Amino acid sequence: MENRVLLAFCLILFLFILFQGPLLGALFLGFLLFSGYALCQGSSLSQVLAMAWKGVQGVRTIFLVFLLIGMLTGVWRSSGTIPYLVVLSAHFIHPAYFLLLAFLSNCLISFLLGSSFATAATMGVITMKIGLNLGIPPLYTGGAILSGVYFGDRMSPVSTSAMLISVLTNTDIYRNIRNMARSALVPFLCTCAVYLLLGFRSASGTLPAEDGLQSLAALYTFSPWLLLPAFSILLCSFLRIPIRYNMVISICLAALLTLLIQGMSPGEMLETMIWGYRSPLPELGPMINGGGMVSMLRVGAIVCLSASYAGIFDGTGLLDGLKEKFLELARHWGEAPAITLAALFTSLIACNQSFSIILTHQLCRAFRLSPEKLALALEDTTVVLSPLVPWSIACAVVLDSTGSPKSSVFLACYLYLIPLWRLVRARRKK
Repeated sequence: MENRVLLAFCLILFLFILFQGPLLGALFLGFLLFSGYALCQGSSLSQVLAMAWKGVQGVRTIFLVFLLIGMLTGVWRSSGTIPYLVVLSAHFIHPAYFLLLAFLSNCLISFLLGSSFATAATMGVITMKIGLNLGIPPLYTGGAILSGVYFGDRMSPVSTSAMLISVLTNTDIYRNIRNMARSALVPFLCTCAVYLLLGFRSASGTLPAEDGLQSLAALYTFSPWLLLPAFSILLCSFLRIPIRYNMVISICLAALLTLLIQGMSPGEMLETMIWGYRSPLPELGPMINGGGMVSMLRVGAIVCLSASYAGIFDGTGLLDGLKEKFLELARHWGEAPAITLAALFTSLIACNQSFSIILTHQLCRAFRLSPEKLALALEDTTVVLSPLVPWSIACAVVLDSTGSPKSSVFLACYLYLIPLWRLVRARRKK
């Protein structure tokens, strides 16, 4: 019966993807399906709700952080911090090294923002426009963008996925980032080499020095002071200040810059923190709009529903059969291949990164890895594999917002090399 229930859930996800239905609708139906399974197994309604609530309680601490991230991304837009970073990064792009610089600039912005989607909508859009003017195939540029935006999504201290894994494994996010940096060094250097080699080709166009940038300069008053919120994130991370306080400091700095440099009223700034930033210039809307606490409610709801599944899975043993299969794989092939296959499986059946992370964590807890090793395993697998699945939100949103073709996933080298390097290192240790 367990297999039929899981297949039914996969079918629900497939139909919602096929007909472009809302993800939350699919997850809610999944909640009803798994709750129904629990009732059929003899649990009462109150017991089912208690299971679900237990799962949600396991990630409750993350919701405040989500709201802070929403406020942060909103005031970083209103203060001009994000536009200024985009403009500075765009000016460093050189035709001969375009793909490498496109990858690195998206890495930088995504690390500071902690959001692949926000990076794609800003730096990703800029680099794609420049690439088109240079005659670089969108296939190449899209691959570099997809790799770059998930560099920070994986390693940033303000990333929702990094925060989720830290909460699930009960580990220190800064220690996780240090471990991730070590494991990603070789893949990162190899990715840079690939994009450098691909970029050595004749460009058929010229740099659009002012394409899209003049409008940003007209909307904002640019100043080096606008880098303070980003600098504070880096400094506080270096000093190991707790992430909540880290973000509060950056929010306060960005709020002051919004008031003093951009001339926004306190009421408008408060609206930005809650509802997100809205550009007065419609042509800049796709590039700069967004942020705010409200923008994180959907992410919070996805994590909440996904976490409730985890509670029901634990209470009913629904995944016990799958856990045994992956444990058997681990005994024969080793933990690294088994975790990678588990992450690939969850990435294929889940249409969002958060659910894939939670599901992979459920399947791999039985491997008895230390919390830090389990956190690194999740970061090296499910976080980077989800964006390679075309029907996953993690992939589709980035490609659609930048105008990249679906085939760009084949050149997202960094996302392939992270799990491959993990497998190589595990093989060498034997």
